[in-house]
Amino acid sequence: MTWAVVLAAGAATRFGSPKQRLLLPRVLERVRASSVDDALVVLGAHEVETDARTVHCPEWESGIGASLRCGLRALPEEAQAAVVVLADGPDLAPGAVDRVVEVWRESGAEVVAATYEGVRLHPVLLARSAWDRIPDEGARGLPALLVPCEDLGRPGDVDRPEDHR
Repeated sequence: MTWAVVLAAGAATRFGSPKQRLLLPRVLERVRASSVDDALVVLGAHEVETDARTVHCPEWESGIGASLRCGLRALPEEAQAAVVVLADGPDLAPGAVDRVVEVWRESGAEVVAATYEGVRLHPVLLARSAWDRIPDEGARGLPALLVPCEDLGRPGDVDRPEDHR
């Protein structure tokens, strides 16, 4: 089984309000249109209503690595891999998720990350064997097999209200 872990724990201080409430539904829609079996949302600073399974990360203030570790611990034992996406990336292409999953299945790599014009972004797939090595800076601190996804468009990164269309 392959799960998506959607990181939505941050305070959204630059946005000025809980941006997760605005952006999470679209991200989940995109994830659910991909080949993952299910999705888990990691919450922290704000409660967010969603129809997805959630886990609250009490250590969310420690950073993205702590939130990711919380999410990975909450996945069921049968989960073989987690596709990590950010709740503030509303333009995530389901095809990018599918591509990193496919490359993982073909290669057996522990970490597979999408790139856009040479820039490593999301989604990032983590095989279960890598879950106990998540550094404080999150998945970006792990070496990865890089998969070009620029033909699918960047996932987006909404930090401020003006970043959201």
